[in-house]
Amino acid sequence: MEEIFYTCPYCFSESSILADLSVSEQEYIEDCERCCNPIEFTIIAHNFTLTEFSYQSIEQ
Repeated sequence: MEEIFYTCPYCFSESSILADLSVSEQEYIEDCERCCNPIEFTIIAHNFTLTEFSYQSIEQ
């Protein structure tokens, strides 16, 4: 597991998620810990190394 830091696209607070780098491609939705708005995360790993990380707000 690796901790990845990001800034919430809604409230701009700094937060983090834990990513399982044994899974090569992940896409999931998680709520911001502070404002509870949904964020879509995309994580791509190769040989247990993070190669791509992106996130975006979800239209409500």
